[in-house]
Amino acid sequence: MEYQTVKVREQQQICFLQFYRPEANNTINDRMVEECHHVLDRYEESAKILVMEGLPDVFCFGADFQEMHDQMANGRQSERNPGRLYDLWMRLATGPLLTISHVRGKVNAGGIGFVAASDIVLAERTAQFSLSELLFGVFPAAVLPFLIRRTGTAKANYMTVMTKAISAEQAASWGLVDACDDDSRSLLRKHLLRLKPLSKSAVVKYKRYMQRISEPLAQAKPIAVKANLEMFSDPQNLTGIYRYIETGKFPWEE
Repeated sequence: MEYQTVKVREQQQICFLQFYRPEANNTINDRMVEECHHVLDRYEESAKILVMEGLPDVFCFGADFQEMHDQMANGRQSERNPGRLYDLWMRLATGPLLTISHVRGKVNAGGIGFVAASDIVLAERTAQFSLSELLFGVFPAAVLPFLIRRTGTAKANYMTVMTKAISAEQAASWGLVDACDDDSRSLLRKHLLRLKPLSKSAVVKYKRYMQRISEPLAQAKPIAVKANLEMFSDPQNLTGIYRYIETGKFPWEE
């Protein structure tokens, strides 16, 4: 398969997956979701570790509002399938690979889902983490079950309602980030050196065990998907998103 939204390479049982949509600020669209699923299908047996990376200035920036705008401008309703994205995060959280998010730059909205679903999160000290959804009348329904698992309800609630970015050090103090450093590449190398000796069979057994004790994630899926579909089919919310792309103004601005 020729990937259009990600770049992939494998080295010594480590699969490096780079989100690569520089023209779209590394936002998530359906093709990216499907290509990430394909990468997991392809490497879950041969690899032991999955490292997810973005661009130097943006890790992943959530839903592709520009694509939604273009579909609406052409009179088409976006056929959203949030269940596929939720399933992708479930595979990261409970599948057979040790998953690492290596975060540089900004990560927002759905991008936080990739981070929160990871086993290990490493960040450059200048990285920023945010949930901006409530600015547009929606909320991060699919992200929250994974985020709460890492930070607890109170911090996930604060990130959601405040909508502002927090620093890597703040994210580390809340449990969203495991380690941060000025040189995150060096930090990643040190972690990989520590993880490489682990046996594949031990990793698989451990992740299967974690899946069995992570049932709340599976139970939350139908609730999260239903809420997401309802919010992104609300005409008022869609109008606000369309206007933001057209004018740069948030829904409450004149």
